Amino acid sequence: MSWLQGQFIDIIEWIDNTNDTIAYRFERHNNEIKQGAKLIVRPGQQAVFVNEGQVADEFTAGTYELFTRNLPILSTLKGWKYGFESPFKAEVYFFSTRIFTNLKWGTANPIAIRDAEFGPVRIRAFGTYGIRVVNPKKLLESAIGTDGLFQVNEIDDHLRNLIVPSVTSWIAGSGIALLDFAANYRAMGDRACEGIRTDLDSLGIEITQLTIENISLPPAVEEALDKRSSMGILGNMGQYTQYQTANAIENAAKRPGGGNSAMDMGMGLAMGQQMANAMQTPVTPAPPSPAQWYIARNGEKLGPFTLEQLQQQAISPQTQVWQNGMSGWQPASTVPSLQAILLTAPPPPPMPQGQWYIAQNGEKLGPFTPEQLQQQGISLQTQVWRNGMDDWQLAATVPELSELFADTPVPPPLASVAPEPQTQAEWYIFRSGDATGPFTLEQLREQGISPRTNLRREGETEWTRARDIQDSALQSLLASLS
Repeated sequence: MSWLQGQFIDIIEWIDNTNDTIAYRFERHNNEIKQGAKLIVRPGQQAVFVNEGQVADEFTAGTYELFTRNLPILSTLKGWKYGFESPFKAEVYFFSTRIFTNLKWGTANPIAIRDAEFGPVRIRAFGTYGIRVVNPKKLLESAIGTDGLFQVNEIDDHLRNLIVPSVTSWIAGSGIALLDFAANYRAMGDRACEGIRTDLDSLGIEITQLTIENISLPPAVEEALDKRSSMGILGNMGQYTQYQTANAIENAAKRPGGGNSAMDMGMGLAMGQQMANAMQTPVTPAPPSPAQWYIARNGEKLGPFTLEQLQQQAISPQTQVWQNGMSGWQPASTVPSLQAILLTAPPPPPMPQGQWYIAQNGEKLGPFTPEQLQQQGISLQTQVWRNGMDDWQLAATVPELSELFADTPVPPPLASVAPEPQTQAEWYIFRSGDATGPFTLEQLREQGISPRTNLRREGETEWTRARDIQDSALQSLLASLS
């Protein structure tokens, strides 16, 4: 009896000495688990009991004594209606839930993308990723099966087959320029992670990170980029010729005894002469492009202009100007390079004289110069207007016309000035829910309007109290009625 009891398992545990084991089945040789056996699940592990192919109870990190109360699913599967039957048989799988890092991925073959600058280009990409088990039951059912030792290398091929298409698909559709790839490695990795999370979730695995370490180009493209960089550093074609000549001489010198020495000597002399000519003959620089100026006038941008053309535009010190390199529009007076133009700029042309209009008998007459206004025999009560005024005004209220009435007595206060009668019927009245009209100003007087009466003009849609309407003739009428 003691021999049989010794065969029963008292402690169930897994000490993992590897770095790549995902799942391990607790092995025993025809041994059974007895009631009260100790289950030890270490940090970073989970244990799963399996009964005849069916997943039963799961245990997280901790130490457990196995009884019916902590094996409810297994008890149901076994049909233990009246308590724990000891001993019993069950498979125990341990899962490592730590993060497996530094797993490699890469493109097996070059992938073709279309770059806006270089056209169709074939690239390769590689990097690392990390995973961890988040649902042991899903992983056991979908990937492990009856495997007693499940390691990373048994699933990494499948994971790479998910990662590579996700990365390449995002790169090809991102529109990121080839030369900007390095600055976007992190964003590319994050987007690729999002693309495969759903696929990995069905396996019970989570991808913790995906890093793109490098995206490599074909040797021919790399060589072209290197040459372009060299030309950019050297600055112009003359210096690039010197650079290429020096490289050719160096390569010829490295050939051990190959070729014709006389020919090499002649070639070397020719190259040397070419270098001398390139260094002695200065390259004529391209003429600088004239400064391109823009001006702002009446809300529009005009230009570009050279300095000579800018002078012809008769700009003033207040004119807003701009050219490439300036942070914003500035008055011309604040730009040092324009001071000479401002000093010689002609004065602005005088305002046109014929600019006044008068209202008589409901009609607009004009334009008139101030002298012509005087000939028209206007009075202090004549309604006048010119460009720049908000509305018609009495001539008595316009300072520019004061000289025309130098011999005229000072007019009475504005409130007592009788407005010119208007013969045009353009006013409507809103009273008691009805609109009536149209009326002239004289007819409004007869209607007995007050400052609170709602009025509107012909063509307007909104009603406004008479006292709030900006019309000098109407306000004069209201003042005479008060």
